[in-house]
Amino acid sequence: MLKKNKQHQKDPNSVFEALSRSADFTNELSHIEDLYYRISFFRSLINGNLLHEQILPCIKQRSALQTLEELRELIPIEQAVITSEHQKISNSLQRGYIAIRFSSDWSKALLLPIEEKKGRPVGPPELEFGIISAQEAFVEVLDTNLNLIRRRLPTPDLRVVEKTVGSLSQTKVAILYIDQVANPDNVETVIQRIEDVNYDQILDANYLVQMLYDVSNTIFPLFLNTERPDRVSSGLTEGKIAIMVDGSPHSLLAPTILLEYFSTMEDYNMSWIAASCFRLLRMFAVIFSIFATPLYVAVLTFHYELIPTDLLETIVASRYLVPFPPIIEALFLEISIELLREAGSRLPTKVGQTLGIVGGIVIGQAAVAAGLTSNILLIIVALSALASFVTPIYKMGSAIRLLRFPFLFAAQIWGALGISLMASFLITHLMKLTSIGQPYLEPIYPLRLADLKDSFIRPQLRFLKNRPKNLRGQNETIHRQKPKQGRKGKNDFYE
Repeated sequence: MLKKNKQHQKDPNSVFEALSRSADFTNELSHIEDLYYRISFFRSLINGNLLHEQILPCIKQRSALQTLEELRELIPIEQAVITSEHQKISNSLQRGYIAIRFSSDWSKALLLPIEEKKGRPVGPPELEFGIISAQEAFVEVLDTNLNLIRRRLPTPDLRVVEKTVGSLSQTKVAILYIDQVANPDNVETVIQRIEDVNYDQILDANYLVQMLYDVSNTIFPLFLNTERPDRVSSGLTEGKIAIMVDGSPHSLLAPTILLEYFSTMEDYNMSWIAASCFRLLRMFAVIFSIFATPLYVAVLTFHYELIPTDLLETIVASRYLVPFPPIIEALFLEISIELLREAGSRLPTKVGQTLGIVGGIVIGQAAVAAGLTSNILLIIVALSALASFVTPIYKMGSAIRLLRFPFLFAAQIWGALGISLMASFLITHLMKLTSIGQPYLEPIYPLRLADLKDSFIRPQLRFLKNRPKNLRGQNETIHRQKPKQGRKGKNDFYE
């Protein structure tokens, strides 16, 4: 009998032997009468309550249990799989499965998913905060994020395709689209690019997006990065494709266009007049943020004759004690603003806010008092920094902030001509960009008049009857059923 026990204690499976080198891996041998079995799992990945309440009682309640198939019928857990593939067993164990094997055949294992899904609860958005819009944001658990989308789009046409990316991280990636709406070519392109990713670890959606871009040498985001479920749901209904990565609180939407980065979900929750004004204000703020400081440098360096006499006297008086040319004082203030912004984002929230406010006031006043910069330029740089925060999408805001520096250098070298040349290069670069093959500047280039109605202004909802034509979806019309009863008045929604 002792010899028989020693024989059962040996585990011939090399997969379990290799995994047993980890301290948090359990490969326990037990028996019921003459039936010997092993339960293997990572303690850090499984839900212990499910193991003790639903699995172990099923094993011990029948002494006549002989096969894994009989055990699978007893355990009330879906997605139970019996396999002898070593790679599948190893991958499943590292995803929160447990493996049960009988001594009759140690090579076969019953795999049961009892993963412990820990994460923070759903909370309000932090980067895309809204006042009169939904107060839910994605979290790091993929199933929770899918639940947020399914609740908003309870339709059988919503498709979810799951892929595994990362040779070491084995990260789950979900591709979402609405069948009969999304362009099949776009869906196939996204799936193919994700399958072609060959990288050791994919820890976040921003890891993945850099490998999916049409053009890698650009500072502009070609996939819209958002943490709002309502924005993803809206994009899916338009015919876009959403990409979610397990462990990332952000979702990616593609294809996208440049003008989408200046609209918010709140635009559709308020009057179309107010929404259009705010959207135009954001676009003006972006232009002001890019060109204000370079224009100051260009005018004071080359084109001071363009300044009215009264204003010129004020500028000369403000720069009377400044020993540096305009480009030096502009760079000093711009870099100081960026340092404060970066330091504030890396520090704890309360400390970062205090540093941003107090640091900006102290440094600005001290720089003017010390004669390192003029108070007029301080106002311009402060307004430019403030205008860059108006952009709803963080990545686009970062790109706009970086654009100011090449414009500054061009203004110092060639003046207004340099600013014009840089603007030409910028427009040419934007015209060459594509998002999954779709033009980035649409509907401006190529010109599509039908899509212009929801670009610079937000029209009344009753006029938004067609999906964007640049998506080339299968169903371009948003069906609206007319009321069958009741009197039709002048202000009815449907006309």
